[in-house]
Amino acid sequence: MPKSQKRCQEIREETRSKILNDSVLYFAKNGFAGTKISDLAKHIGIGQGTLYIYFKSKEELFNEIFALTNSSKDIEDLKMLVRLPVPAKKKIQKLSNSIMTKLMQDDVYAAKVALNTQIMFEQEDFVSAETTYQSELYQMTEKIIKQGQKEGSVVEGLPMKLADYYWGVVYLYALKKLFTTKYEMISEEDLARVLLKDGRG
Repeated sequence: MPKSQKRCQEIREETRSKILNDSVLYFAKNGFAGTKISDLAKHIGIGQGTLYIYFKSKEELFNEIFALTNSSKDIEDLKMLVRLPVPAKKKIQKLSNSIMTKLMQDDVYAAKVALNTQIMFEQEDFVSAETTYQSELYQMTEKIIKQGQKEGSVVEGLPMKLADYYWGVVYLYALKKLFTTKYEMISEEDLARVLLKDGRG
């Protein structure tokens, strides 16, 4: 019995979603230059021709992945956290909890963190002369750090550099999750301690 039009559409959406999710992991591990479409298709478990039905080129697929790694939901969640009328210490604890939970439970999230960081550093205009990062992720984290410094709960230092250091630690553990089989993941308290003055998460 032939598949219904609705079921065919569902299969197309499932296949496209699988290509994107598996490609995030593959690009994160191999980089753009190190990724061949033939190898990627084999990794996903589909034919190379099938992959080209959904994406005309490696560049088109990578651009879609770039949009995926810059998840607007993650940014919106962080913006909401910035606006909450609670002390910065609580915000840092909540953010650290959310990040570490996702890192431990989701390889795709770890790949997104790794790939997004790699992409940011490859962009020529990403860092200005004053090393001010343009990423909203860094800017929102900087706001929480500034609030915490005013409240006395966050360590002294340039807020943007501290944001960079914080996300650098996240990036390191995303890489460990992706590339090593035996590693010890830090706790949310350990991550929060990167920023908190009293040394307690």
